[in-house]
Amino acid sequence: MELPAQTKQAAYKHTFPPTEQVAVDFRNLLKRPSVDFRPSFRSIITDSVLIEKGSIYTEKTEQVPVLIYKPAKTGKTTFPVVICLHGTGGSKDDESIQMLLSGLARMGIMGVAIDARYHGERVPGGANKSTQYVDAITKAWENKDPLQQQHPFYFDTVWDLWRLTDYLATRADVQPDRIGMMGISMGGIETWMAASVDKRIKVAVPVIAAQSFQWSLENNQWQGRAATIWKAHLQAAQDLGDTTVSKQNVARLWAKLLPGITAAFDCPSMIRLFAPRPLLLLSNEKDQNCPLPGAEIVFKSASDAYRLKNASDRLQTNVTPNEPHRFLPQHATMALAWFKKWL
Repeated sequence: MELPAQTKQAAYKHTFPPTEQVAVDFRNLLKRPSVDFRPSFRSIITDSVLIEKGSIYTEKTEQVPVLIYKPAKTGKTTFPVVICLHGTGGSKDDESIQMLLSGLARMGIMGVAIDARYHGERVPGGANKSTQYVDAITKAWENKDPLQQQHPFYFDTVWDLWRLTDYLATRADVQPDRIGMMGISMGGIETWMAASVDKRIKVAVPVIAAQSFQWSLENNQWQGRAATIWKAHLQAAQDLGDTTVSKQNVARLWAKLLPGITAAFDCPSMIRLFAPRPLLLLSNEKDQNCPLPGAEIVFKSASDAYRLKNASDRLQTNVTPNEPHRFLPQHATMALAWFKKWL
């Protein structure tokens, strides 16, 4: 789509470290001890797909529920894989995620989904929207011990994704040189964070996730993103002696729980690391969580990076007109077509 004229001059004058340094620094920030996966799965056979339900461990006390849709009756023994990630308050069992997994399986691709931290089966009693997620973010904000600092706001799940990729590469039925990743909203952000520095992810599709955290602060457009964890922001404002949530206390919470998110680890910086791997960025024009001017900065950063590597044909962006922050059927269609073409 042709972008509205007012979005074309989004002010953003920041320089970023070299991509190699960004990758090293981000990995070091999230690094933690690796543990044995202890995989445990059971299989359900249907006419069209082999479903595996189970779990792996990504940390000593982090058991990650995993859902796998594997093509059946193809005569093949190994498959390419796409990891699919849900949004805030969702789970691997969301209808949209299972639709994607089924679509991938029909194309001969293994689809894999997990529950993000504090979502789905990782919550006592099962999925409860985002209550435990926001509570965990609030607790992490109020933590006073740097040695016990957790990062439930995106970063901890990014570690799970790296370890999930490690696990998939050990499976006899996986083609480890053909792994892709896509995510919706929160899952899309986790996609560009995890896949940007992990070159084993050969193809990526972040959906309604391209944005600049720094631009949103500078241009008073942080409200939509903050609203996804509003209770945590209210607590941060109170703890800082403020009567309302403001740009200043939002920045303080982000700086503690997402260090670097308005600098080297912001999307316009990290998106450069994808080049020249095939990347599809899907956004909506009226997205309140990922405002279009901020997404446009990401598009330009990506375009510049791909042009420098003579790989512009491997980058595509699409903005759905007049749509707010929501996953659309055409997003699924475009994502599946992208994986079919490039994976």
